[in-house]
Amino acid sequence: MESTPTPPLISSYVALGDSFTEGMSDRLPDGTYRGWADLLAARLGARADGFRYANLAVRGKLIQQIAEAQVPVAAEMKPDLVTLVGGGNDTLRPRCDMARVRALLEESVETLAPACGQLVLMCNPARNGPVQDRYRDRMEALFALVEELAGRHGSVLVDLYTGDPLGDQRFWADDRLHLTEEGHRRVAEAVWQCLGNAAESDWRSPLPPSARQGWTARRRTDLRFTREHLAPWVVRRLTGRSSGDGRPPKRPELAPWPGEDTP
Repeated sequence: MESTPTPPLISSYVALGDSFTEGMSDRLPDGTYRGWADLLAARLGARADGFRYANLAVRGKLIQQIAEAQVPVAAEMKPDLVTLVGGGNDTLRPRCDMARVRALLEESVETLAPACGQLVLMCNPARNGPVQDRYRDRMEALFALVEELAGRHGSVLVDLYTGDPLGDQRFWADDRLHLTEEGHRRVAEAVWQCLGNAAESDWRSPLPPSARQGWTARRRTDLRFTREHLAPWVVRRLTGRSSGDGRPPKRPELAPWPGEDTP
C-alpha cells in the first residue's frame, strides 16, 4: 500500500486580499482580528523552524488596490507560499467592470506564480440570502476565472463556494459580510487540506439543526443590521470612502511567527 506523500515544508507565507483575509470578524479579546490566514500560519509555523509570515490584506480593498499595493510587495518577498483572494468587493459595487477585474487578477497571478513556491487561489464562501442571489452572476464569473487561472498556472484552488458548505447563516457575523470564528477555522482547515496535509476536522460538515427565529425576533435582527452595518456601508459607497482607507496591513513584514505582535 502506497503511503501518502508528505507535503513540502513551508517556511514563509504571505497572505494577500481584503477583509476576508485580514480576519474580520474573528475578533480577539483585545479588539484585533485573527482570521483563517493567521490560523493557517500558526499550523505551518508549528512544523517549520524559523517560520515567517506576512499578512498584507486590508479590509475594503478592490482588486486594483490589491494588484498595485500588495502583489509587487509579496513577489519581492519570494515566499514559499502566497494566498491571493480578491475581487469580491468589486462584485458588490453597483458598477463593476468585470473585464477590468479579470485583467487585474490575471496580471496578479502572472506576477505571483513564478515568484513564490506555491500560489493558492480561492473561491470565497457566500452567505445564503438575498445579497448572494443579487450578485450571483458576477461572483460565479469571478470564480470561473479563478478556477481557470489556477489550472493554467499550476496553483492550488480552494473552492469554498461550490456545494455551499459555508452558506449557513450561523457561520456569518452580524454584519452578514464576514465569517465568525468558526467560519474562519473551517477556511483554515480547507486550505490546510488543499495543501496536501492530513485532515484535522471535516470543514464541510453541516451545523446541527436549530430552531427558526420567530417573526418578531427576525425583524428586530434585521433592524439592528440595517442601523449598525448596512446604513454605514451605503454611506461609504455614496461618499467614495472605504473601511480600509488609511489602514496599514496588520503584518506588513515577512517576520518570524509567532512574534511579539502575535495575539
